[in-house]
Amino acid sequence: MHDANGPVDGASVMKSQSPSTGLLRRLFPLPPVQRDAAENWVSYGSRTPRAARRASSVVLIRDSPRGVETYVGYRPGGSPLGSVAFPGGSLESDDDEDIPWYGPSLSEWSKRLGILDQRLVRAHLVCAIRELFEETGVLLAGTDELSVVENCISEDWMSIREAVAGQDKTFASVLRKRGLGLRTDLLRPLAHWISPNFALRRFDTRYFAAALPVRQEPSLLRGKGVWASWLVAAEALAARNTTELGDAAGAPDTVGLPLSMVSTPAVEVILEKIASTRGTVAYLSVRRELKSYHPELVQIGDDFFLDVSTTTAAEGGGGGRGR
Repeated sequence: MHDANGPVDGASVMKSQSPSTGLLRRLFPLPPVQRDAAENWVSYGSRTPRAARRASSVVLIRDSPRGVETYVGYRPGGSPLGSVAFPGGSLESDDDEDIPWYGPSLSEWSKRLGILDQRLVRAHLVCAIRELFEETGVLLAGTDELSVVENCISEDWMSIREAVAGQDKTFASVLRKRGLGLRTDLLRPLAHWISPNFALRRFDTRYFAAALPVRQEPSLLRGKGVWASWLVAAEALAARNTTELGDAAGAPDTVGLPLSMVSTPAVEVILEKIASTRGTVAYLSVRRELKSYHPELVQIGDDFFLDVSTTTAAEGGGGGRGR
């Protein structure tokens, strides 16, 4: 944790920019649910952070007449991914088991993610597709490298989602029974975010992007899902200083709060990149240098902020809108 001086206004602000690196240092307001942890961290002095659980998250996108949209939902309990966040969650013990697979090899994915342990690589990818399926019903799987399963909205599929989420069935067994393999080629790695040191719950998260498959539509998991919606990224950012998103989620820890107070810097930065792209194809086609982000706690007077260095480059060729 370090101190900073001077006024801070808005959802996020520039602290300093380095022309040679293209990095922008920004401050993001700390969500109220994290304030107690921040105060304790400052009061008792820096110490060993709690272990960060490995996690994966999928940024699901589609084109619309108003711009590129992405799917977000409410996550209760002060999730490290944010109260309003993309689908995702922590790795489970069976995510690294051998599973039907289409797409780049583990060796190629290892290079893309910069992870030498190929079992961990597989676990991150399986976790990403499994969590997306559990939380939204969108399934990135097919019977071969060219097919994708369709219409996963039946009662049978909902029961399968419930069983996988409740760990009554393994994701691998569900795929094998239906002759399906993971379409890992439909995922694009985005970034690597590690929760700040002071947090009581910490994730080491790999973010991926995927286009909504044809003839699939996300839905809430029965009995667990609370709220989710498609957002036009540019519109969400235009309203970032209003309470529009927090009020839409309608939860006690979101109502009356702006974007930065109900999400994480990861969510806001990714929304900015989506808003700057020309469309889904352009966004997924960008060759990214995978970066790691680890927000630091900053205290300014009685307020706390998260200090993050981000790149200034736009995604997908600039500020056009998807069609």
